[in-house]
Amino acid sequence: MLEWLVTAGYIAVCLVLFSLAIAIHEFGHFIVALKLGLKVERFSIGFGPALWKRTFRGVEYRISAIPLGGYVSIPDVDPDGTKAVQGEGGGRRAEIPPWKEIAVAFAGPAMNIVLAVVLAFALAAVPSANFGVLGTEIGSVIPGGPADRAGMKPGDKVLSVNGNEVKTWSDMLVEVQIGGERESVFEVARCSGETCSMLELRMTPERSEVTGAYYIKVASVTNSAASACMWMQERDPLRQLSNDASAIFRVLKGLVTPKEMCATGRALGGPVMIAEGIYNSVRRDFWDGIGFLRFLNSNLAVLNLLPIPVLDGGLILFSLFALVFRRRLPQRFVDAVTKAFMVLLLALMGLLVLRDSMRSYRIHTFKPPVQAEKGAE
Repeated sequence: MLEWLVTAGYIAVCLVLFSLAIAIHEFGHFIVALKLGLKVERFSIGFGPALWKRTFRGVEYRISAIPLGGYVSIPDVDPDGTKAVQGEGGGRRAEIPPWKEIAVAFAGPAMNIVLAVVLAFALAAVPSANFGVLGTEIGSVIPGGPADRAGMKPGDKVLSVNGNEVKTWSDMLVEVQIGGERESVFEVARCSGETCSMLELRMTPERSEVTGAYYIKVASVTNSAASACMWMQERDPLRQLSNDASAIFRVLKGLVTPKEMCATGRALGGPVMIAEGIYNSVRRDFWDGIGFLRFLNSNLAVLNLLPIPVLDGGLILFSLFALVFRRRLPQRFVDAVTKAFMVLLLALMGLLVLRDSMRSYRIHTFKPPVQAEKGAE
């Protein structure tokens, strides 16, 4: 019974942290729209039916049943988008200056950046927060694995994977996942005394049927940095924020690189993976959970600024067109493209939820061969 209460407590903390990332994003849109004199109808944390709502100064504030996001209803900027998600009718766009639309759209990602910066500096001031950069030196090689067959040995230091420089163990993990099941080239330094030689080792990572991740079957050296999460590498807040941005842009590059896009797509996670990431981080160490929240806000800021209709970057793109050419794209075209991308986004989200749920089920129900044999006996 006590374990159930503890688990419920951790889940509640995770929901609060996830909701904070969404709330701060929507608050950016909300406060800038109000300051610019635009009409704001609703500020909601979550989607679907309202669990709680209050109206204050003409704005309806609500907490909705599906805690997987949130929205601000601003008819002057987006008369159809958020209402379409709620299953309501659309409205007519008011003629407002394009720069106001850009300011409102940019404010959401900007607030995520602000929160990420605040959390990075706050974590740097916590003595008990566990930071550490794990290098790329190989501690051990699992016999029979891809690395062993390629000739990798303990003590080797990986310098690059497929021509991409790796400075940390996390960098190497990302490159392995992005490379997928194609043959990858590992440039390693092998030293004997004061003499070092450079080698190119070719190996094809193996995909786990349980986790879906790719492995070359090596372990890192054991030191104090080995216990730090990949999003808790640098106590210096600016260097850590730079690491966050580099990781995000590396994944985006993988999504548009023909040889890497399939494996990168398989490595992507949706709401379920994010929820598990927050939950596991909080259970491991509260400050790791805060670090994950900082990393999540950095992700939200960058992803929402992509020039894709239905995201903030899409609205900025349409508004920039109006600002530069002094004429708007036909409203029917904008509405049709936005709704089409909304359907695609919701379908992708559903696919990610299904895939992540199946992966999570496999992980939690997996029994190692020895354990399975004992169970059969």
